[in-house]
Amino acid sequence: MPLTFILDPPVDRALRDGLVTLWTEVSDAGGAVGFVPPANPDDVRAELVKHLVSMAEGRTRLLVGVDEEGAVAAAVFLTLNTHRLMRHWLWLYTVMVHPLHQGKGYGRDLMDAAAGAARGIEGIEAIRLTCRGGTGVDRFYESCGYKEVGRVPDAIRVAPGDDRDDITMLLPLH
Repeated sequence: MPLTFILDPPVDRALRDGLVTLWTEVSDAGGAVGFVPPANPDDVRAELVKHLVSMAEGRTRLLVGVDEEGAVAAAVFLTLNTHRLMRHWLWLYTVMVHPLHQGKGYGRDLMDAAAGAARGIEGIEAIRLTCRGGTGVDRFYESCGYKEVGRVPDAIRVAPGDDRDDITMLLPLH
C-alpha cells in the first residue's frame, strides 16, 4: 500500500515522536542522515528541534509520508534559501524512509513528492541536496533525475580513519 504524503503537517507530540523514531531507526540501519549508529534519541530530538524552529520561522517545510496506520514512514525537510541571490532553489535535508519500508519504491515516491512540493513554491527552479559518499545513495538520487554538481573529498568524518566525500546534487525543475 502506498504512503500518503503530507506537506506541512500539524506538529504535535505524535509527529515529533514519530520523526525522532524514524530518524533514529534510519540512522541505526546505517542511513546517512547526520548520525552514526547507535543514534541517541535525545541527540536526534535536539536536531529535530532546530528543524522545527526553522519551520516556525517559515524557512523550512516538512514533507511526511505516513503508512496505512498513520505512522511516520518517510520524511524530508525542504529548506528555502534566504540569500537574495539564491532564492530560486531550495535544499532537501534529511531524506528518510523507515528501514521496514525500504525496497518498496517509497524512496522514489518521497523524492517525487518533494519535487512536486518544490514546484508548488513560487520562484523555485531547482533542488539541491548533499549526500555522503561511499553509501551508494548518490546512484539512487541520479536515478531520480539529480546530477552530481560538486564533491568535496573526505569532508565527512564518520569515524577515525573513515572519511567520506560530501557530494552535492542538483535537480532542475523546469
